[in-house]
Amino acid sequence: MYAILDIETTGGKYNEEGITEIAIYQFDGHKVTDQFISLVNPEREIQPFVVNLTGINSNMLKNAPKFYEVAKRIVEITEDCIIVAHNSSFDYRILKTEFKRLGFPFKRKTLCTVELSKQLIPDMESYSLGKLARALGIPVSDRHRANGDAMATVKLFKMLLHKDLEKVIIKDAVKVEQKSNIAPNLKQIIEELPSDTGVYYIHNEKGEIIYIGKSKNIKKRITQHFTNKSSKSKKIQTLVSAVTYEKTGSELAALLKESEEIKKNKPIFNRALRRTIFTHALYSYVDENGYINLKIDKANGKEIPITTFSTRSSGKHFMFKVVENYNLCQKLTGLYTTKTSCFNYDVKECLGACITEESSEEYNKRINSLIHKYSYDNKNILIIDRGRDIEEKSVYLIENGIFKGMGFFDLNHQINNRDVLQSLITPMENNRDNQHIIQSYMRRNKRLKIIELQDQ
Repeated sequence: MYAILDIETTGGKYNEEGITEIAIYQFDGHKVTDQFISLVNPEREIQPFVVNLTGINSNMLKNAPKFYEVAKRIVEITEDCIIVAHNSSFDYRILKTEFKRLGFPFKRKTLCTVELSKQLIPDMESYSLGKLARALGIPVSDRHRANGDAMATVKLFKMLLHKDLEKVIIKDAVKVEQKSNIAPNLKQIIEELPSDTGVYYIHNEKGEIIYIGKSKNIKKRITQHFTNKSSKSKKIQTLVSAVTYEKTGSELAALLKESEEIKKNKPIFNRALRRTIFTHALYSYVDENGYINLKIDKANGKEIPITTFSTRSSGKHFMFKVVENYNLCQKLTGLYTTKTSCFNYDVKECLGACITEESSEEYNKRINSLIHKYSYDNKNILIIDRGRDIEEKSVYLIENGIFKGMGFFDLNHQINNRDVLQSLITPMENNRDNQHIIQSYMRRNKRLKIIELQDQ
């Protein structure tokens, strides 16, 4: 659990500042679960430059509560939480100073979104909250007021959690939040999980990730882990201390994150070097008569395939569908072995490419149309799919046929601005597994929105 906060102060000498406004959002990694926003009477003068910056003046604070009146609420909302702030050393110092004046020791673990942003979003022009939010397309209202800045930090932190493929942030949080009274039958863990699509992480008592998985229903899948009698499940049940998760909304996002994060984190109960998740691929070649032939063959890693399949049978199933949809020849697609005409020609469903009756030019037009649809080789496209909530979408960037990564957006200008889009995207490997995941998903989901990118 996190307490994401922002504090406005009077300014002045070091450790003599007072709080004029505070906003705290309790955040569970997915949504805001509690909030506290208040002006505070600092009982001291506000520096003129601060009045100009924030708009908060002494008249506004005359009837505001003094710090000792809000201290109990601050303690409650930050209890068992990691404090997150943009330049957390400043906000945390101010809080500790105020509590010290009351004779109360205030101690919390902190995270700084400036430092996290430098690690996870390198090469930004500036890491000030305003400029960073603008570069990432994060809307900010009431800049330099506690509530506006705290809410912008919530949105930034949510983005940073998504970009943290090595899960450093959540592993640390599990250690902080670790409770020793987890129910022996694991029901307590299950009750706190959502029935949503996403990636889940099973942790041991040290916070280490011992298993990563994805599911369309996280709660249901974890229940299966905790009730299964297999030797692997029994070992997991013995070692599990916490389960964290990341909602993705889109199954494609979950598949890609699962594949990428298993490789980066190498959990002990996932195969350390995961086998390639496809075995067969669709290839093309031109025969002696100039016709483009298609064939399903074992994926060899040398030739660039049009698309890939988990099994030979799924490849065959695909071929039967495209032969029908594109009016192709069974012989030239490897589905009918013959030295003469194919079966479909005999029943008047093939135009005769098998016996050179249809011209290679006409036949190849349909083949090239199929190849263009199912291969993203040399394409510059955005794939748009479901997001984590109704207002959000997920986006997958492919440039020159290379998968660059994925991200989330809720405003169209964020993906129409190329610089903002690049910042939103979490870089991912363009490996064969990820290529297969994307191509397979595109074949199965006809309603995906595909946007062709214009040259800059």
